[in-house]
Amino acid sequence: MQVYLLSERNIVNIRACTPADLLAAVDITIGVFGPFYDRTFRSMVGPRVYEHQHGSWAEDYRRLIPTLFAPEQDRYVLLAEDRGEIAGYVAWHADPDRRHGEIDVLCVRERQRGNGIGRSLCERAIDSMRDRGVEVVQIGTGGDDFHAPARHLYESLGFSPVPAVTYLRSIEHDARPRRPH
Repeated sequence: MQVYLLSERNIVNIRACTPADLLAAVDITIGVFGPFYDRTFRSMVGPRVYEHQHGSWAEDYRRLIPTLFAPEQDRYVLLAEDRGEIAGYVAWHADPDRRHGEIDVLCVRERQRGNGIGRSLCERAIDSMRDRGVEVVQIGTGGDDFHAPARHLYESLGFSPVPAVTYLRSIEHDARPRRPH
């Protein structure tokens, strides 16, 4: 257990996740990313692509989040507790053979953002990866306004942005015969 003083009023305990914590991590994830999927992403791509790509995003997270915690596979989750409540978490994995690590998810409840919790979680994850021989750490986020605070945090932690663009398009299916490949 490590306790971080983030401000005069804000003391946060950062600790390792246990299997009993995973349901809370799922709930936090759904609460944090719901506005992105239901408003931002839906408006970016339209209803057809939205339904195809992320129409069941909450259920997808219910399946994904528990898989992020598998210490026997170098997959870890650290939690931040504020006054006994889980305020956020970071999930990360390491590949010691490649000396590479990746922060898979960083998630902090909206009402507890801006207090250094995300920064502290990232720093602890990076320190743990360093202890496992990792030399390069990767993290990804969106390029939209919703993810702007995350980009700011990652750049302030020394991460360099690498531009990438993903394009999505809906295609109509009709009775035309398909051309052979």
